[in-house]
Amino acid sequence: MNTDIIILAAGQGSRMRSKLPKVLHKIGGKSMLQHVIDNASAIAAANQINTHVIVGHKSELVQEVLAGQIIAFALQSEQLGTGHAVAQVLNNLSDTGVSLILYGDVPLTQSSTMQELVDIAKLDQLGLLTVTLANPMGYGRIVRDEHQQVAAIVEQKDASAEQLKIAEINTGIMAVPNKFLRKWISQLGNNNAQGEYYLTDIIAMAAADNVAIITRSPGAEQEVQGVNDKVQLAQLERFYQQQQARQLMLKGATLADPARIDVRGKVTLEGEVFIDVNVIFEGDVVLGEGVSIAANCVIKDARIGANAIIKANTMIEHSSVGELCEVGPYARLRPGTQLATKAKIGNFVETKKALIGEGSKVSHLTYLGDAQIGREVNIGAGTITCNYDGVNKFTTQIGDGAFIGSNSSLVAPVNIGAGATIGAGSTISKDVADKQLSVARGKQVNIKNWQRPVKK
Repeated sequence: MNTDIIILAAGQGSRMRSKLPKVLHKIGGKSMLQHVIDNASAIAAANQINTHVIVGHKSELVQEVLAGQIIAFALQSEQLGTGHAVAQVLNNLSDTGVSLILYGDVPLTQSSTMQELVDIAKLDQLGLLTVTLANPMGYGRIVRDEHQQVAAIVEQKDASAEQLKIAEINTGIMAVPNKFLRKWISQLGNNNAQGEYYLTDIIAMAAADNVAIITRSPGAEQEVQGVNDKVQLAQLERFYQQQQARQLMLKGATLADPARIDVRGKVTLEGEVFIDVNVIFEGDVVLGEGVSIAANCVIKDARIGANAIIKANTMIEHSSVGELCEVGPYARLRPGTQLATKAKIGNFVETKKALIGEGSKVSHLTYLGDAQIGREVNIGAGTITCNYDGVNKFTTQIGDGAFIGSNSSLVAPVNIGAGATIGAGSTISKDVADKQLSVARGKQVNIKNWQRPVKK
C-alpha cells in the first residue's frame, strides 16, 4: 500500500529572528526539514513512499536546499491554516493508500513512531499522535467522550475553561486513509478565532463518520516538540546530542562527559574507544577499536584506524588515519590526507592531499601539500612543500627512509630519492637521487669585530 508523506513547511517563522526559513535551521548539523524527510523515508512497511513538501516562505531557497531528492513540492502562497496547507497536495495523492502528515519544524519524531500511525491508517482508521504535558498551554486539547474515545480537538483559543484543564494535547501528526482525507479536507471551514482552516477539525468529522481514532504517544515529548524560536532550537539540539551520546556509549564509547560532545552526522564505532570533552564529529566518521581522541578535536568525514591517538585541538577533514598513528596536538589534516600505519603527525603540522607512509614522522611546524612520502621518512621542523606556483599545483615525492632537515623548502615538482638526506635550511628545486646528500643554502660568512648599530 502506498504511503504519502505530507510535510508542512510553508511558514516564515518570524520568531526565529532570521533571514533563513525556519525549517532550514539545523539540529545536529542537519536542517530540521531534512530530519523529518529522513525519518519518514525510513518507514519500512510501505510498498512505496511519495514525499510531498508544502512550501511557502522563501520557497525557492527551500527547494534549492533539497535539490537532488525525490520530492514533490506544492506551493501554499497564502498561509490560511494547516487544513489549507494539506489541501494543496490533495490532487497529487495516490488514489489508495494513506497519508502521514508531518511538520518541518518538528524534527525529532522517530521512524518507529511514524510507523505505528501508518499501520493504524492502513486498517481504515485514523492514527493520531498525542502527548500529555505538565503544561499544555498553547496547544490544542484532545477531547474524549464518555467512553474515552477521541471526539474532537479544540484549539487553545477556542477552548472552554473546562477544556483548558485537559493535559492531553494534539501534536498535529497523524496518518489518514487518503479516501477519507480527500472527503474531510473538502468539508473544512474557517469559522474559528483564527479564521483559518484547521486540519484538526477532521478529527470530529472522523468521529461523526464512525471512523476509529486510535491514539499513540511518543517515547519522549521532545519527539513532538516544535521549534518557534532559537531558545527552543537550542533545547532540541541538547536533547538530540544527549541521544547521540547515549547511543555511542551503548556501542562502546567511553565519554569523558556525555554533555560535551557534538555529533553532526554519523559516527560508526568498530570497538571500544575513548572520547574526551568538546569533540565535534561532522559528516561520516568511522572510529576503529582502541581509538583515543583528546579534548577539543574536530573530525569530519574521516576514518580513524585502530589504536590511533588523536591529541588535543586537532582538526581532521576528509582524511584517513591508519592504525597506531599519532596525530597532534594542534595538527590539521586537510582533505586527501592518508596516513599509513604508525605514521606520526605532530603539533602545528598541516597536511593537504598528502600520503604519509608507514612509520614516517612529521613532528612539528610543517606544511605538506600534494606530497607522496614513503616509509620511515623523517620530516624536520619547518619543512614546506612549495606545491603552488600561483596557477597550478605540483607534487613532491619523497622516497623511503629519506631525512629532510629542518627549515627546508621543497619546490615542486621534485623527487627526493630513497635514503636521501636534505641539509637543514635548504631550498630544493631539483631532484635528489637515492642516498645522496643535498644542501642548497647560502654560504655562511662570519665578520670579525663587527659593531652593532647604535641610536644617534
